[in-house]
Order: sequence, then structure tokens, then C-alpha cells
Amino acid sequence: MKIGVIITAGGASSRFGNTNKLLEKINNQEIIKYTVEAFLLESISQIIICANKTIISELLKIFKNNNRIKIIEGSSTRQESVYNGLNAINCDYVLIHDGARPIITKEVIQNTIQSVIEKKAVSVMTKTVDTIKEVDQNGKIIKTLDRQKLYNTQTPQAFEYNLIKAAHEKFKNQNFTDDAGLVETYGHEVYTVQGDYRNIKVTTKSDLALAEIYLGEIYG
Repeated sequence: MKIGVIITAGGASSRFGNTNKLLEKINNQEIIKYTVEAFLLESISQIIICANKTIISELLKIFKNNNRIKIIEGSSTRQESVYNGLNAINCDYVLIHDGARPIITKEVIQNTIQSVIEKKAVSVMTKTVDTIKEVDQNGKIIKTLDRQKLYNTQTPQAFEYNLIKAAHEKFKNQNFTDDAGLVETYGHEVYTVQGDYRNIKVTTKSDLALAEIYLGEIYG
């Protein structure tokens, strides 16, 4: 049984600034390196990084000494990038993770692997702590949603390989923003895995300070 990982790194980091956020350093190490190294577990056979073509040369330098890591070109949408990764990987189950989420613990990864083998489709999530309002286009509150039923989606999301590949092929050239939503639309149940509130996605420069604190908690 082979477990593979696809890391999405195809974005242009337009909200971050003039540099690609994945190459930004925290404590002298690139964000993408924290992310990828968290998945270098004995149980994982291969990691595919679906990268923006502008950073491929840098990624090849960063990961040149590990034959479990393969870097390919991503695409203009997340869905297309993941599909490229699915075509490049050889595994029975696949974890799909955002390259900009470097604060992913090995415990969450291991729990995800155990859960996907049992349930075939899972997503790491955390319970919503804020009160959420539904609002119309004019800014008027329509209703307050039941917080007990609401969860925030994180990654990794994980799937039996044949299931996620079939779902991608059925909905090719559409624009799903996450793979769990794609599999739900395909008609298959997706289950939750308990996430970690520190597992933030670095989107703007203001996220760097918080990421540094959380990485310090995990790695000391």
C-alpha cells in the first residue's frame, strides 16, 4: 500500500507582495521547506510539488538531495494543478496539502493517513469558534448560522487514489476550490479529521509573525 502526497504550490502569491510567499524564510528556512519536510514520514512513498513555473528552479535547488520529492509544473487553477499531480503520482491513497500551510504537525498527518484508509475521503477541519452570519448583497443580515454545525476547512485532504482521480476527470475544466467539495459533488461521503488551529495558511506578510510563533512551538 503506497501513500503519496501532492503539495499545491502553483499560485502567484498576488496578495503577498512582489515575492513568492513559499520562498519567504522563517528562521532561515523557506516556508515550502517546512511544509514538505513535515510529510517526509516513513509511511509516505512520494511527494509531488505542483509548482508555479517561476519558482521551479529554486525548488529544484532546495530539494535536490531527496529522491522521494518530484517537482512538476502546476497550472492556473488549484484544481488543474492537483490534476497534474494526480497524473504524476503512483499511490493507493493521496494526501493533498497547501504549500502555504507550513505549520502542519506529524500527528495530524498520521491521523489523516489512518482515517483515509478507513473512510476513503477525509478533510482536516476545525470547529468554527466565531458566530457566522449569512448576509445579502446589500449588507443586511439574513440569519445567524448554527455554529455547532460549522467547521473551518484546512488541509491535508486525503482520498483513495482511484476515487479522487475519477472525480477530477468527471469535473475537469471546472473550478472547484478544494478537493473535498469536488468529491462531495461526485456523490461520495467525506469525513472530518480533527485539525489544529495553528495550521494557518500564510497569505499576507502579516501572517509571517504568527507562523514564526507557531513553528517555534512545534519545532522548539
